[in-house]
Amino acid sequence: MQRRYARLQASRYASTAVTQAAPQLHDGDLIFQTSQSAQSRAIQLATKSEYSHCGILFRRGREWRVFEAVQPVSETSLANWIARGQDGRFVVKRLRDATTVLTPAVLQRLQAAGRQYQGKSYDLYFGWSDERIYCSELLWKMYKTATGREIGQLQTLREFDLSHPAVQAKLRERYGKNIPLEEKVISPVRMLESKELVTVPAR
Repeated sequence: MQRRYARLQASRYASTAVTQAAPQLHDGDLIFQTSQSAQSRAIQLATKSEYSHCGILFRRGREWRVFEAVQPVSETSLANWIARGQDGRFVVKRLRDATTVLTPAVLQRLQAAGRQYQGKSYDLYFGWSDERIYCSELLWKMYKTATGREIGQLQTLREFDLSHPAVQAKLRERYGKNIPLEEKVISPVRMLESKELVTVPAR
């Protein structure tokens, strides 16, 4: 009963948040949140950031939708996306020169770049191949394909802070003893802090 009430409260909050945010949103905006998934805590610790999940916004008719890499890669309403996050918190980022770069033709290319990943499985192992894909990898590759821009600096797994027991436990669960420390990765926080993006102010 308590859990159902919490979900109802989150849904109401999310609907209000969408109403307030909608006038400021543009197609192609990136949105970040603290996920409540099982691996979120490990991602936060390893990347030293509260933000552990991200998606990209597109307007469908009168509704804002979030395209994201979950299981599988798919689209959900912005209200549902916000309600899934911790405490309903989120931040929206936009390409710094979006008004000149994100023309209708480029936005079409951006969506086409995303469609090639539609329905693909979420990548629990954070590999860089296109066979499976994780949240920030999806957005990075979409923007790279459509605009040539690299939103956020790529790292290797070795560069993350892997010292916390929760992180080590998740690594053992995923990789056993063969941790791919040289695997190329892009984290949500590296995209969030990219100089290619500016913050979209809240209403």
